[in-house]
Parts: sequence; structure tokens; C-alpha cells
Amino acid sequence: MYHAVHAPDDRRPFSAATLRRIGRFARPHRRGLAAFVVLSSTTAALAVATPLLAGRIVDAIVAAAPLGDILRLAALIAAIALAEAGLGLLTRWFSARIGEGLILDLRSAVYDHVQRLPVAFFTRTRTGALVSRLNNDVIGAQRAFSDTLSGVVGNLVTLVLTLAAMLALSWQITLVSLLLLPMFVIPARRMGGRLARLEREAADHNAAMGTRMTERFSAGGAVLVKLFGRPEQESAEFRIRAQRVRDIGVRTAMLQTTFMTALTLVSALALAFVYGIGGFLALSGTLEAGAVVALAMLLTRLYAPLTELAGARVEVMSALVSFERVFEVLDLEPMIKERPGAVAVPDGPVSVEFDGVSFAYPSAEKVSLASLEEISALDTRAGETVLHEVSFRAEPGQTVALVGSSGAGKSTIASLLPRLYDADDGAVRLGGVDVRDLSAESLRRTLGVVTQDGHLFHDTVRANLLLARPDADDAQLWDALRRARLEELVASLPEGLDTVVGERGYRFSGGERQRLTIARLLLARPRVVILDEATAHLDSTSEAAVQEALAEALEGRTAVVIAHRLSTVRAADLILVVEGGRIAERGTHEELLAAGGRYEVLYRTQFAASGEDSPAPIEPVR
Repeated sequence: MYHAVHAPDDRRPFSAATLRRIGRFARPHRRGLAAFVVLSSTTAALAVATPLLAGRIVDAIVAAAPLGDILRLAALIAAIALAEAGLGLLTRWFSARIGEGLILDLRSAVYDHVQRLPVAFFTRTRTGALVSRLNNDVIGAQRAFSDTLSGVVGNLVTLVLTLAAMLALSWQITLVSLLLLPMFVIPARRMGGRLARLEREAADHNAAMGTRMTERFSAGGAVLVKLFGRPEQESAEFRIRAQRVRDIGVRTAMLQTTFMTALTLVSALALAFVYGIGGFLALSGTLEAGAVVALAMLLTRLYAPLTELAGARVEVMSALVSFERVFEVLDLEPMIKERPGAVAVPDGPVSVEFDGVSFAYPSAEKVSLASLEEISALDTRAGETVLHEVSFRAEPGQTVALVGSSGAGKSTIASLLPRLYDADDGAVRLGGVDVRDLSAESLRRTLGVVTQDGHLFHDTVRANLLLARPDADDAQLWDALRRARLEELVASLPEGLDTVVGERGYRFSGGERQRLTIARLLLARPRVVILDEATAHLDSTSEAAVQEALAEALEGRTAVVIAHRLSTVRAADLILVVEGGRIAERGTHEELLAAGGRYEVLYRTQFAASGEDSPAPIEPVR
């Protein structure tokens, strides 16, 4: 096992730090582990007793002992076999319980930790690679406890007791048997690092294939592939990865099989030595015939544990690679943390204030892993500053609209309110309190967001609505749907609220998806609403329905509205024109038109291009 630590592997996952972290995960299972070790040791001791009893039976037969003595020895061997079987089942139950418990702990830890990571992590990470950490790598790590640990404990005890018994019977034969021991150690040292590297490469390729399948088999991904007519190329690229995994699998299997075959051959040669030397000593009268039989049987108990321990070294290396990959994710530091003593948003209507806010997106090395992006190294350069000293205030109940060119920084401003990111300079305040001093729960209760894509989970209408308010009853759900102008549609569905919306809500139209997200917002009853391009990409009919629903959503609430269509924000109390991460102009619709600046140019250009009359703006009910 010591040589496993120093296997020729440049990354050396088997380190003291890794073992300490594994120990922390194993600590809650320490009682089960203790019982497991005792049972494994007892089972191993019983395994050594059988050859000794078999030798005594041979001696009894040679000495023409009474039949009753022989039968009693045979019955004892049978009782030991039954005890071994029972203890083996119990040992396996403990190992399975410990292993599955570890899977639960690891998966829960990774899942909880990933949820605390910043949005930038998810925008850079390949989904399939991340899911692979939660599935394949966690199960790989679990093998170290459920399979390898049981083998190591039992085999070590068996090895010690077997050596002691063999030395008591014949030190000469035992010494000759041990001369072949280097043939076990040398292959184990050579193969451990190679197999660990192959295991890591296979895990990387499996993660890449998982990512490709996750992306291509989603509704949007499948449509994109079909539209561009690349199914053959997609299959070819996937096949290259799959072939590499196959090649690694074949190579790993052959290395392991060759290794185990060589060790089995060595064991057979050692058995031949025992019979040869033991037979000579028995004929010369220096050793009993029963002792020769016992030594031969004990030898199988000696080399079998050695063979399995050598294999366990390989299994340990593979499991530790999985532990390393899991810990790699757990080591990513969440950038958004709740401060000690965080407070709730003050009661009553809430104001929104940006005070000299500047912001740059974090560099890749702070939020991501190269292995999850499938690149050799992360970009260490800091991001460019995208917001420059942004300041404005929305009084309680007011609507502030952000308009401007694409990429000007409007959505970035909105993302700072719910703390998807934190400002680098300045402060973002809700109700006069810096959002960094607010509790996460209070922030979630206060803010409601409707995004451009209207994201829904592949679940029922009911489940998607209950995300906003888990304790809502059916009457409240139907009320939210009615106010979102979606009651009739959902009522007409065969399963009503229990209708599955499909992945990302693709079983509904764009306008229906948006109204369902608005219903979710209405159910949450937030005091501050953020609308990020909520009517983008909708046809005029859908937009009109969504606009009616939005008017309900904005009633009596403080709102930050991002709109590409300037006609939808004419009734806003304050319009901010954002350009290059700065507020270039501010005022009401009439004031900005009269000023003849950037807003006036954008407004006239939009309607000159569309050739349409100005559509009705969003007018919240006061």
C-alpha cells in the first residue's frame, strides 16, 4: 500500500490531504466501519481454521483413528463453513450500507455545493461533465469502501494468520513460498500508475460524451442539429470519443487480466514447491502427511490474499482518482456568500438603489475547472469592467426601465439585484440595505424575476408554479393562472395542473411559457419585480397577452424593466439609457424624446424600421 502512494503519476491523488478528506466523509459511518472490520477479521480467521482441521483429518486417517473422531472434525469443518457463509452475508450488508451511505453523502455534498456556485460557473461548465461528477465519479469513490475496504481488511487478517500457521507447521516450506513474493510486488508497482491514468482518461471521455448527449438530446439541441443537417458529423464525433473509451477499456481489461493471470501462475508454481518439498519431508519422516495437506491448503489462503491485495492497490488508485475529481468540484469557492448576521429586507414597500456600481465578470480560474470545460488550462485574465459607476434609484412602487443597445449592460445591472453576482465597487440596496447584508431567504422572498427565455422544468404545471410558493393550494394556483391570462388554456388540458410541460416548456408556445412564468411570479407575490426582455421574440398576439399579464405583475410593486422594444416602457416613471456600461441618459419618455439624444434616435429608428404605430406600453395598475 505504501507504494501506491508513490506510484508514477504526476498528479498523485493518493495524498495525505485526500485521505484526511475521505476520513471526514467516513466519520459518520465509524460504528458501521468498526463492526464491518470485526466481522471481516472473524471471517478471515475462520478461513484459516479449515486447512488446519483438514490436515488433522488426514493425520487421523493415516493413524487409523476412530471414525467418531474423524466425523467430529468433519462436522466442525461444516460448522465453520456455515459460520463463514453467514458472516460473509452480514459483512456484505455492512459494506453495502456503508458504501451506499457514502454515495448519499458525496452526492448531497456536491449537489448542495454546486447550487451555491455563481452563475458564471454554469455559463462555462459543460453540463454532462458536471453530471458525470455526481454519478460516475461518486460511484467510483464509493467502491473504495463497499468493495476494496472489505477485501483489504479480510485479506490482511487472512495473510497474517496464514503466515503464522504455516510457520508453525514448517518454516522451511514457508520460506520457499515467500521467495516468490517479489513476483507480486514488482507488477503491482508498475501497473498501478498506468491503470490510474487510464481510469482518469476514460472518466474524462465519458464526461465529454455525457455532455454531448445532454446538449444534443435536449429539444433545442435536437432542433439545431436537424436544421443544420449535421447528424452524420455529430455521430462521427461522438463515435471517436466512444472508440477511445472502448480502446481504454480493452487495454485496462488486458492489463488487469495479464496481471491476475501472472499472479495465479505464481501461486500454482508455489503449490508445486509445497507438494514437492513437503512430500520429500514427509517421506523422510520429518513432517506429517496431514501437515503437507494443510500447508498446501494454507498456501491458497496465502497467495489468494496477496493476489487480491495487489489488485486492491489498483482498485484503490482508481477509486482515489474518483475522489480527487469529486473533491475538485467541492474545492471551488462560492463567490456569493451570506454574511454572518444577515438581516431581512425591511417590511413594507421596497426601494431599489444603485450607488456608484462598477462590475467586471470574474476570470475563469475563479469560477470554473478546466476539466469541466474540456480545455487544458483556464484563462487567468481578469474580465473587462462592464459597468461603470452606475447610479439610480427607484422609489417604492415606481417602475424604472433600462433601454439601450444589445450588450450595453442592462441584464448585468438586473443580475446584481438578486445577487447572481456582487458589485466590485459601490452598493446595490433594497429598502436602503446593501443586498450583501441581506439574508438569501429574504432576498428570494422580496424579488421576482421574469427572464427572456421563460425557463420551465420538465415537470407538471403545478410543480413549476410551486417553485415560487411550495405551500400554495389549488385555488391560489388557479388564481395566479387567471391573472396571467392562462386559466382557460390550462383548464382545457386533459390533465389540467398535472400536465407535463416538457423540457424547458417546449410543449407550450413562447407566449404561453412566458405567461406561465408570470403566473409563477404572481404566486410568489414579490415586492420587487425584474422583467428582463419579457416580451422579446413574441408575435404581436402573444405579446398583447403577455403585456396584460405583466400589468397584473407590476401592480403596486417596485419594478426594474429591461426592454428592447421602447414602446413597452413609455409609462415607466424613469427610463435609463445604458450604453457601454454607463447611464448615458435618464428621464421620462417625454423628457428623453424632447432632449433629442440617444433615446430619441433609438425610438424613431425602431418605428421607422417597423413601419407600425407605437404599441401600447406596459401600464401597471396603480
